[in-house]
Amino acid sequence: MRIKSYYARTIEDAMAQASQELGPEALLVNSRKAPPEALHLGAYEVVFAIDAPPAEPGESSQGEALAVSGFGDRLSADVAELKRELEGMRRVLTRTAFGPAQWPGALPTSSDGYAALTAAEVSPELAREIVQGAESRMPAARTPAARTQPRPDGTAFQHALVEELESRFTAQPVLGRGEAKPRIVALVGPPGSGKTSTLVKLAVNYGLASRRPVLLLSVDTYRVAAAEQLRSYAAILGVGFQVPETVTALAQAIEENRGKELIFIDTPGLSAGELDDSSGLARFLATRPDIDTQLVLSASMKSADLTRVVDSFQVFGPQRLVFTKLDETSSFGPIFNEAARTGKPLSFFANGQRIPEDLEAVSARRLTELILNNAPGRSRSAA
Repeated sequence: MRIKSYYARTIEDAMAQASQELGPEALLVNSRKAPPEALHLGAYEVVFAIDAPPAEPGESSQGEALAVSGFGDRLSADVAELKRELEGMRRVLTRTAFGPAQWPGALPTSSDGYAALTAAEVSPELAREIVQGAESRMPAARTPAARTQPRPDGTAFQHALVEELESRFTAQPVLGRGEAKPRIVALVGPPGSGKTSTLVKLAVNYGLASRRPVLLLSVDTYRVAAAEQLRSYAAILGVGFQVPETVTALAQAIEENRGKELIFIDTPGLSAGELDDSSGLARFLATRPDIDTQLVLSASMKSADLTRVVDSFQVFGPQRLVFTKLDETSSFGPIFNEAARTGKPLSFFANGQRIPEDLEAVSARRLTELILNNAPGRSRSAA
């Protein structure tokens, strides 16, 4: 007779695991709350027994040769069984480590989804809402009878999880506000976020590549030679370039170049302590209905730092979020956190230093694939 214990958050989940592994002939021997030393495996322990198949009588005349020949098969079977048990332990430990303390009635697949989201640094509260939302998209799996059945179809739950993720944010890879010409785009953000290189990538991909007249404006007079860097890019690209030194000069430059189709404004990288010094520029950008202000952020920033920066740049009135340096991180949950928290659309991803190649228009599916660690090839489609 074979006896085995199963641990889970509920007795029903433990019985479902036993039924799936041992089959319908398994006999419930005992059930109890897990002892303190085993609480990390689950809140309840259930013990099942099943009759082992009787051993077939062997021919003793075959001697040691038969015993040796069967040793490899038994060893392989033992190793396979050990692997199955280790995989079961891994799943239990993963659910314990990442799952919420109390989650009554959760589906067996829910903890795996929650673990994947939190491992990508999606905030725990948001991850739980998403998983529960995915559950609600599978009403058949929520019936009490389903709890005693084998694990629900993982593919169906994965599809529901993707749908729920995509419903929580907006992808809007566009430049400008409305259809009015010219389309004016200002990039703002903290130092080192990659505003200037992103601006050049946008100018090439959505200006020169479409044969649209482009003008680059730099109001970055804080950094030494900052404007000269953009001037060099403009000379290489063969596009217009100006350096307005005041807000009044900026407004005049825009009015004088209404014949352009795209006007890009590069702004200084501002830390939290420098934002007050740019209050005039912030007011100008926030109150101009024809300027599309987009906040450029590094994807490698911690979630708490992202929240602080996004909130501090609200004075500029950004309409969309641009994320750079995707090649420097493997955790994309913070991007999702901010998009879901602020409701601001995501427009573009920059995933390297090459100009103009390392730029992609954001799509809902692209971000969900990044979060779930299944990113496909890059997308270059854009508005």
